[in-house]
Amino acid sequence: MNAPVNQDLAQEVAAIPLDKIDVSDPRLYETDTWGPYFARLRREAPVHFCAESYFGPFWSVTKYKDIMQVDVSHQIYSSETSLGGITIRDREEKYQRPSFITMDPPRHDEHRKTVSPIVAPGNLAHLAGTIRERAAKILDELPRGETFDWVDRVSIELTTQMLATLFDFPFADRRKLTYWSDVATVDVNAGTAIDSEEKRDEVLQECLACFTELWNQRVNAEPRNDLLSMLAHGESTRNLTPKEFLGTVILLIVGGNDTTRNSISGGLLALSRNPAEYRKLRDDPARIIPTMVPEIIRYQSPIIHMRRTAIADAELGGQHIRKGDKVIMWYKSGNRDDEAIENPDAFIVDRARPRQHLSFGFGIHRCVGNRLAELQLTIMWEEIMKRFPTIEVVGEPVRLYSNFISGIKHLPVRIPA
Repeated sequence: MNAPVNQDLAQEVAAIPLDKIDVSDPRLYETDTWGPYFARLRREAPVHFCAESYFGPFWSVTKYKDIMQVDVSHQIYSSETSLGGITIRDREEKYQRPSFITMDPPRHDEHRKTVSPIVAPGNLAHLAGTIRERAAKILDELPRGETFDWVDRVSIELTTQMLATLFDFPFADRRKLTYWSDVATVDVNAGTAIDSEEKRDEVLQECLACFTELWNQRVNAEPRNDLLSMLAHGESTRNLTPKEFLGTVILLIVGGNDTTRNSISGGLLALSRNPAEYRKLRDDPARIIPTMVPEIIRYQSPIIHMRRTAIADAELGGQHIRKGDKVIMWYKSGNRDDEAIENPDAFIVDRARPRQHLSFGFGIHRCVGNRLAELQLTIMWEEIMKRFPTIEVVGEPVRLYSNFISGIKHLPVRIPA
């Protein structure tokens, strides 16, 4: 059973003048009310111009095929930091942190190639045993018959432990990685202590100092198979500026944390709300888990949007995009496009083509760690099903105030005694 459409909300959205629809409002994602807005744009204005928003004017690209067109056309739609990078929020130059995801070729390709061995098939096979051992330990330590926060005890813990391994970061300090990831992506209007770019930068300078010390150790040692050593010894990355080093570290932390963490949480929530699908999983986990994992990633859409900036005039979905325009690919909307995905609003654990989704992007910026994310989710669910036929969600999720990360901050659950 999937949640019914809120008819009152649908009518409310239908009454908004089309040119006044603004899907950049983070409250839509915090309150999980984004669906009707995107449904209307996909129907009536798949490439939609919003002239006034908190983030300035921008184009919304909401359908699967149009998003893919932007994603693969890096010659027209740039990710360069100096042009605005990959998020809808523009940042002053002093707060910009370049990394390979905010570079165009050829620098993008050179920097990405330096870290890609960490997720090569051979290394993933090596990591699988570590992931399984840690997932088992995390699950075995969970309480029975009492309420606890799934996000903190499971989702964050597994991903943070793996991040510490990938960086060879001091294991006892691993929650610093979670904190820095949260600080890097938090919306300054979310009501947290990080309520300005200055405060964000202050904390991230602490991250830079910590990683610079580790870098200095690695650069003076023999090359090893961890991300920092790869960066320190890589031909194209050994001379990164402090801003580029911080940007690259933050990219790898966020990329290794948020996607997997929120998919672990979102997957359990989706199963809880769809008991027939949970039953399919219980009846045949070995068959269901391989298709359920990419379906979770599609359904959660952990990255809500990616931004590009047009570096040439272009036509997209019948609209004229001008050089300099801000173009937002709403992955969360493309993953619910019924012209590309059958019955996209339904969570179906044995979907026929589960990998047909946009959550990892396309083209040169396709998520470098996509297979590692799937591996962690696969192993986690294999280990869960060995232990717990049912995990009960016993309260509403607390969602992140963000238009970039589709995040779940807290999810109260109970494992029957």
